[in-house]
Amino acid sequence: MAIKVGDRVPSATLKHMTKDGPANITTTDLFKGKTVVLFSVPGAFTPTCDAKHLPGFVQNYDKLKAKGVDTVACVAVNDVFVMAAWGKASNTGDNILMLADGNAEFTKALGLELDASGFGMGTRGKRFALVARNGVVTQLNVESAGEFRVSAAEYVLGQL
Repeated sequence: MAIKVGDRVPSATLKHMTKDGPANITTTDLFKGKTVVLFSVPGAFTPTCDAKHLPGFVQNYDKLKAKGVDTVACVAVNDVFVMAAWGKASNTGDNILMLADGNAEFTKALGLELDASGFGMGTRGKRFALVARNGVVTQLNVESAGEFRVSAAEYVLGQL
């Protein structure tokens, strides 16, 4: 069953790159006491994700912060090295937390996995964006297959 508004974000451990190398971050630590915008992409460097989804959050970061968002994070079923390289190539700096869910454990716990095996990509995450306050989902925008609208940074901004 997929997560819904009012649910607590499930406990999981994700990976992110630090100056000292890969590090774990728990969803408990990520969401505790903060307003977080978390968006999911089917894959780093894939066409819509790379040309529109991530760039929208990079461009609107200051506006999101001005609306009270503490953390903006991007998650994908990719490894931490790919997520770090994508963040660097996309000039995310320290603004967007690039999170790797390499084994799709968090994505599956959310109930938002996507079977992309027809494209040779295996299990991935659906394209979505959520807003959580202190770990409780207050907004959840899951895209229909092939769509890119409700998970866009501009759409999320309109909900804050």
